[in-house]
Amino acid sequence: MSILRKDPLSNGWVIISPERGLQTSDYGPVGTTVKKSGLCPFCPGHESKTPHEIFAYRKEGTHADQPGWWVRTIPNKAAALRNEGHVGRRGKGIYDLMNAIGAHEIVIEGPDHVSNFTTIDPRLVEEIIRMHLDRMKNLREDSRFRYIQIFKNYGSAAGASLDHPHSQIIALPITPRWVKEELGCTAQHFARKERCLFCDILRQELADGERLVFENEHFVAFEPFASKFPFETWIIPKEHNANFHTIPEEQIRPFADAVRLTLSMLFHTLQDPPYNFIVHTAPLYYRKANYWKTIDDDYHWHMEIIPRVTKVAGFEWGTGFYINPTPPEEAAKYLRDGGK
Repeated sequence: MSILRKDPLSNGWVIISPERGLQTSDYGPVGTTVKKSGLCPFCPGHESKTPHEIFAYRKEGTHADQPGWWVRTIPNKAAALRNEGHVGRRGKGIYDLMNAIGAHEIVIEGPDHVSNFTTIDPRLVEEIIRMHLDRMKNLREDSRFRYIQIFKNYGSAAGASLDHPHSQIIALPITPRWVKEELGCTAQHFARKERCLFCDILRQELADGERLVFENEHFVAFEPFASKFPFETWIIPKEHNANFHTIPEEQIRPFADAVRLTLSMLFHTLQDPPYNFIVHTAPLYYRKANYWKTIDDDYHWHMEIIPRVTKVAGFEWGTGFYINPTPPEEAAKYLRDGGK
């Protein structure tokens, strides 16, 4: 049974998940990738190889767990959290722990096994974004959940265990520590200046221009001033909005375009790098618990894209300082120029 344990030195939480079934022999040498034999369970016609689908966009007249879908959501077969039961917050001496209650879903991003965000129809990217929004709205109805994380692992070096294009959604009974750090900084900035910190950053980046990667009517992609990783790229809405799930209908297509074109720049410039993307949004419970009273005004949802072109080593783990060998200004110019 999975369990959540709190680190008293950092206030961060760890999921201890022995039921995922890894043995000591599964921890091979770093850099090795084991390709599992057999058919891809995410490909059309193999729906019986996955858990029963939760939701799908599919052709009229087709049925659940059958072909005919173009975006399909299923439970993660090796889920880090389980949906059944109570959170059960409790103490054990000095330590805090709780049951690993949550949801862990996989969004299969189309029937084509070898496609990616840079090659698929732009309308399918929009449908994938819609699925993320639909699932987030549904999961928000569960009062046990406090945060919903949307993310994608692309390539084995970024944590993907299957090649078929997919992203993931995890609903958690806590707000992650790194999100809390953002929330704390934005709340302090708002208390001092009565302005959203992200909006101030956005105005600065638009004024400077040297770290901009892409811009359309509603979204801006840029390299953060203090980028932790080479070619780390953020996509942020121009219009202030704390909650990803409330993105206006007229902004879904522009957001999908921003994601697709930004990933295309990274794909062509860095020769198809492994990457992670994550969506940071406001937590679910802040009004009920009376936390972060100004969050609607001070927080701003955004997507972070992190190409995995360098490794985090001992200095970074030991200090929390990251060494980025590529200045964000150079990375932005390189992306704008298509790698020239």
